[in-house]
Amino acid sequence: MTTYKNERNIKAWAEDDRPREKMLHKGRGALSDAELVAILLGSGSRNESAVDLGKRLLASVHNNLHELGRLNVAQLCDFRGIGQAKAVVLMAALELGRRRGRGVPTERPRILSSRDSLNVLRPHMEDWDHEQFWMLMLDTKNRLLATEMISQGGMNATIADPRLIFRKALEKKATAIILAHNHPSGNLQPSREDKRLTHRLLHAGLLLDILVHDHLILGHQEYFSFADEGYMDHYRRHTNFPGHDPD
Repeated sequence: MTTYKNERNIKAWAEDDRPREKMLHKGRGALSDAELVAILLGSGSRNESAVDLGKRLLASVHNNLHELGRLNVAQLCDFRGIGQAKAVVLMAALELGRRRGRGVPTERPRILSSRDSLNVLRPHMEDWDHEQFWMLMLDTKNRLLATEMISQGGMNATIADPRLIFRKALEKKATAIILAHNHPSGNLQPSREDKRLTHRLLHAGLLLDILVHDHLILGHQEYFSFADEGYMDHYRRHTNFPGHDPD
């Protein structure tokens, strides 16, 4: 069995132990400080992996990132395996972290009504002469995570694939979504297919524990909201499957 700690070349490590792959598969929180530094360094030296170089660099400042941030280019270049280019990358990353700490987080807008949804969607969807299907993805507090176009079609129709919609929602870790499409004709009345699709997506969302709050149809100046018109509550009351109480 290979003992990966003794392998200098990271490519010889198990995939889950490589910093970049580990971040992709397990998220940034799963990486140690040394592994994060290794990603910035990109490579080690003939006798030392990037992770080992990161550990040695951190050990020199007693594993204190604030102290690491105080090192200048010349001091970083004193470490075997770190040249000017790697030193600059490290300093840039640490400076970004410092600036982020000073900054004020931008509060994501909360979507609490169909009008809130419209305000986000209208800049993306107005004035098109063909149909487009969009969705908003929300967190547990109904704050906007992302706005994304799902598909676009012809003058009278577009295709909304439920698998694609919920895959994107799961990727963003959304707990709720809002659907929207436009009617270039200006007719705001939902078609039979609009109603059928909305019901199907609401049903699928309940199975995946992702709420479908609303489905908007945008016309030239006005809009139609399935939620405002009572359709969403009606669909929930008439969606039955094991483990779900529609009331």
